[in-house]
Amino acid sequence: MSRQLRIEYPGAFYHVYSRGNQKQRIFFSDEDRYYFLKVLREAHERLGAVAHLYCLMDSHYHLALETPDANLSRIMHFMNSAYSIYLNKKHERCGHLFQGRFKAILIQADAYARTLSVYIHGNPVRKKIVERPEEFPWSSCRDYYGSRNPPAWLDTSFVLGAFGNSRENLKLEHERYLSAANEAALHDEIRKASRIGILGDDEFIDRIRRSYLRDRIKNPDHELCELRRLRARPELSEIAQLIDSEMGSMNRLAKKCTIYFAHRFIGFKLKEIGEHFGISPAAVSESYRKTAKEICSNETLQRIIEAVRSRLASAG
Repeated sequence: MSRQLRIEYPGAFYHVYSRGNQKQRIFFSDEDRYYFLKVLREAHERLGAVAHLYCLMDSHYHLALETPDANLSRIMHFMNSAYSIYLNKKHERCGHLFQGRFKAILIQADAYARTLSVYIHGNPVRKKIVERPEEFPWSSCRDYYGSRNPPAWLDTSFVLGAFGNSRENLKLEHERYLSAANEAALHDEIRKASRIGILGDDEFIDRIRRSYLRDRIKNPDHELCELRRLRARPELSEIAQLIDSEMGSMNRLAKKCTIYFAHRFIGFKLKEIGEHFGISPAAVSESYRKTAKEICSNETLQRIIEAVRSRLASAG
């Protein structure tokens, strides 16, 4: 089984979670949960861990942690070891408490803080323990809803800021995303991110790949096979060249097809494409709409688009 990526740098933001061995309980009483929060406080005081969110379920826990000192592994070793020693001694048990290594998803915090808060606070609702997230006492939800004062080690300012510093906006988004349809989509998004260990848009993933994973991607070992998913996002100029080479006599449509391809398949934003071509985002949107309609009825253009997709896939 492949190991999850470990990407550490100053100021990184993570969704961290750890499960009991063989899915067994790790919390048996309120006293146990209080002790775990004490350990979390000590991780803040000793190692600089910044906790933004938490949820302590019976068999696992979820945290949103920020690491100013790029020391996530050290923080988690301290926390899981300290808590395991406490629990084994208290309950006269032995052996591993946690199932393997902790899991950590690197988060594009400015774009996904809202998503992560709903996901972490929504765990007791998904497990049908409570009907509303604020009813569960062992998460940070009540701290965000304003029904209790957050401890000094819990930083609520960043996540609340993502909701415009409005508790009402935060509550409304929790309610909206915890509806049946939205909750399923949210869970699927987190599950997909856990495969590669990163939750972010293409630009964020590409920056991480270029800045911290360049050497590892070139030489991935057998335990890090998920690195192969982190292929470089091609430049717009590269996409344009490939489309030009495929279109031949139809190159009068090359610019339009480049706009379509870059937005549809690579995830370039309208603003990025517009800056490249020197046109407005509205013009990019209109070009995309018209080209998409034309491609639907033009088999030659469809073959060209598929050929470019194949060439980019093989190059990655």
